[in-house]
Amino acid sequence: MGSHKDEAIAASEETGSVSFSSDNSVKIFLAGHGGLVGSVIVRKLRQLGFTNLVLRTHVKLDLIRQSDFEAFFATEKPQFVILAAAKVGGIHANNTYPPDFIGINLKIQTNVIDSAFRNGVKKLLFLGSSCIYPKLAPQPIPEDALLTGPLEPTNEWYAIAKISGIKMCQAYRIQYNWDAVSGMPTNLYGPNDNSHPENSHVLPALMRRFHEAKARDAKEVVVWGTGSPLREFLHVDDLADACVFLMDKYSGLGHVKVGSGKEVSIKELAELVK
Repeated sequence: MGSHKDEAIAASEETGSVSFSSDNSVKIFLAGHGGLVGSVIVRKLRQLGFTNLVLRTHVKLDLIRQSDFEAFFATEKPQFVILAAAKVGGIHANNTYPPDFIGINLKIQTNVIDSAFRNGVKKLLFLGSSCIYPKLAPQPIPEDALLTGPLEPTNEWYAIAKISGIKMCQAYRIQYNWDAVSGMPTNLYGPNDNSHPENSHVLPALMRRFHEAKARDAKEVVVWGTGSPLREFLHVDDLADACVFLMDKYSGLGHVKVGSGKEVSIKELAELVK
């Protein structure tokens, strides 16, 4: 999952951070529990016997309204927080709605991270995205490639917001020694994914296109680009396992990549899906 793991376990022992898995009754707030990532983390935690999960829909708790969120934290007082909530979408959505992808995500992250710190949360896990790395980063991408070059223009708004989340966690750790950590999953797939024809990521988008093409007996499916870019994919169940590990064992300053270690070209992916 990344080169920081051994360093992280040692750091956890030195700082005496609370073991996440030592007590299944600990109170955990999972922001974004209804999405692709959050729903699987909820299922994993329940499988492990965690019973005190604090879950709120957008209707019950608007993560971008600071006053509402501060009141929620002051009342609920969760001990652990997993921040999986985000405004997400594919290339078309990022290009069409840049203020949403940078503004909404910055508000969510600022509200959750700052409120968690000020209300005595023992540990917070912030989940980002592999799009934080430069467009021309070396392959496989090392964690220290962050901020070494220009971002991919098609998702830079989302990437900048996620980079800011990493830096917020690092800033609170540096100044207050607060146990806030960041995990950066690669491209994800699994149940509850978004398959919108224009606003989804590449894998669910391809699945939808091929499904609809077969349903209408179409002779071809158009795939954007050359098909040569490489992508790494990870099932959300594997990410859920990684989140439990990071909450239980990792207490380092650096962010941790979470991926499968295997890459496939877009052309190869399309061939697999069809």
